[in-house]
Amino acid sequence: MKFSEFYAGQQIEAGSYEVSESEIIDFACAYDPQWFHTDPSAAGQGRFGGLIASGWQTCGIAMRLIVDNLLAGSESFASPGLDYVKWPAPVRPGDRLRLRAEVLEARRSSKSPDLGILHWRWQLFNQHDVEVLQLAATSFFDLSQGQST
Repeated sequence: MKFSEFYAGQQIEAGSYEVSESEIIDFACAYDPQWFHTDPSAAGQGRFGGLIASGWQTCGIAMRLIVDNLLAGSESFASPGLDYVKWPAPVRPGDRLRLRAEVLEARRSSKSPDLGILHWRWQLFNQHDVEVLQLAATSFFDLSQGQST
């Protein structure tokens, strides 16, 4: 989507992603090697009653869905960061995740009119409509190519 297509209050549903056990373990072994992410047997005896994905992997999945479904072909070029990130429920092997994005604000920078600023909330839900991720992000768009809003 182009920056000009985003507007405050807009809600966008995007994509679907199925998480596998091997993907959870591979990610965790590389980036978050805690036992409840890497060892299915030990995780089965733990507080969550089974293997769960790293929250950071969940963020990566949300980013993939955002890029593939909303930012590909846009003027997006960077982000200064997140306001917050929450993982209200764990992601488990076999979960099918879908993304909902809500535009909180879309505006041109007052200091740099060729900079579009998008402030939005991302949520991931599993196949049972349980929210597993919520974050608020800011994305920058380069509007110097004559893009109008």
